[in-house]
Amino acid sequence: MRVFFIINPISGKERRSKEEWEQAAKVNFPDAAGAFTQRAGHATELATQALQEGYDQILVAGGDGTINEVARALVGTNVTLGIIPKGSGNGLARELRMPLRYEAALLALQRAEPVACDVGEANGEYFFNVAGVGIEAEIARQFAQYGKDGSRGKWPYFKLGLKTALTYKPQTLDVQYNGKEEVLEPLTLVFANGTQYGSNFRIAPQASLTDGKFDMVEVLNVPKWKMALAAPTFFSKTFRPFDVTRTQHTTEAVISAPGEIVYHLDGEPRVTQKELRIKLLPKKLNLLVPKVI
Repeated sequence: MRVFFIINPISGKERRSKEEWEQAAKVNFPDAAGAFTQRAGHATELATQALQEGYDQILVAGGDGTINEVARALVGTNVTLGIIPKGSGNGLARELRMPLRYEAALLALQRAEPVACDVGEANGEYFFNVAGVGIEAEIARQFAQYGKDGSRGKWPYFKLGLKTALTYKPQTLDVQYNGKEEVLEPLTLVFANGTQYGSNFRIAPQASLTDGKFDMVEVLNVPKWKMALAAPTFFSKTFRPFDVTRTQHTTEAVISAPGEIVYHLDGEPRVTQKELRIKLLPKKLNLLVPKVI
């Protein structure tokens, strides 16, 4: 079993030297090779190179963005991806029940099993956990812009989120799915492969990475007081009162709107014009999981 590490040394709050990151990896996987990312998009290049060189497993330490970069190179291959959470939300890592400490995650990966998981596709780009149109996509776009000049982290994200929540006006969307068409004005419309955005905020508590379908969650544009009461329940696995969401299942959808459509893929903002096509690709990515999900 040939193992290759890809480590984003600046992801997350934990600061170690490259030698410390590498040493911990070698203790658990002594014969592994590896490399550190140097820029946006570099993780995809490193994963593609490791794939061409015949590695069987690629283990990535980073946040959701770095993980997405590596995973997109492995879709449809026999190479297995292992995730070491090193971001702020760690949505996909939490979904897989990966330990959040670096050394504990390395140890868990030694005993992990490969599981064939579903992959989402939006306008030709892959996503692996959650994609959406609406307020969280707008927040992601603003946060990406803010991060160029300001500090990143949970507090700046919370402040931007609160400001957006007070001013956001839902966009009218024409949504085609399961052979029908609806006109919606949601606070957000989510296509959930996994259950949560990250930090245990569960937008789709019954979703599964292996069930061959999306949980399509419409968060309704209810009064702000009602959403404020409901917000804490999104951290629950089952309890969702106040009728603030509507969940259906689908494998593909077409979203249309005049002009610009802002959306996100695993928290990374995107913009398209007039039409967004969402599709599920069953069992296209092999993920190392501490136990079968």
